[in-house]
Amino acid sequence: MNHIIHSLRSYLFLTLILGLVYPMFVTVIGQTLFSKQATGSMIEKNGKIIGSALIAQKFENEKYFWPRPSAVDFNPLPSGGSNLGPTSSALKETVIARQAKVGADAPQSLLFASGSGLDPEIDPEGALYQIPRIAKVRGMPEETIRSIITANTEKRQLGFLGEERINVLMLNLALDEIR
Repeated sequence: MNHIIHSLRSYLFLTLILGLVYPMFVTVIGQTLFSKQATGSMIEKNGKIIGSALIAQKFENEKYFWPRPSAVDFNPLPSGGSNLGPTSSALKETVIARQAKVGADAPQSLLFASGSGLDPEIDPEGALYQIPRIAKVRGMPEETIRSIITANTEKRQLGFLGEERINVLMLNLALDEIR
């Protein structure tokens, strides 16, 4: 009987500490030190939330930069990749359809979905590839769009981690500020 009482006390103590105290502590620290990130890195325009800097949005309008394709149609609830392998006929058909939309010579980042299906960034090559379409639709010089891409390119972290990337939502907002 003594073992049961000790086990029950341990269970209640650990539930209190790990189920209430620790989560509250982490929440307070997060809200205090990283309030923007802890609330989803929401982007506001004219007092209205228009998206998150952390989750890709579906841009299909010709006047905007398009993000990487999404295997989950940009739905954050079932985020994930397609799990289709290189020999999959379904993957081949999907890529052929994307090539028809984006262009046969499009960089791979515009043809293949990311692992999460929600990556908010594209690589500079994917952004540069889209310049002629956007310049034509918006009636803007290509050099203006190229300078917007350069200004919004995030470098490698610490100079060597990851790859250069561009947040598509921020890039499209910068485009809208010009025209």
